Amino acid sequence: MSLQTTVIPDDTLDASGLFCPEPVMMLHNKVRALPAGGLLKVIATDPSTRRDIPKFCVFLGHELVEQAEDGATYLYLIRKKFDQ
Repeated sequence: MSLQTTVIPDDTLDASGLFCPEPVMMLHNKVRALPAGGLLKVIATDPSTRRDIPKFCVFLGHELVEQAEDGATYLYLIRKKFDQ
């Protein structure tokens, strides 16, 4: 399964090969640099991101637009919250 092909993200974070907590730490910095409402595509290979990234979004108020798996690769589309 892949993410929506019609959506063009504002930025991409490739956290392939990194393990907890690095993907979420990098995600935090990438999201901070996005404009409000910006869309970020995240590529990861650490299975713990299936738990960590949705929790990150809930905790900080960002929208997890889509989440997919492609073999051992985990893909996410995250929209930064508007009220920052």
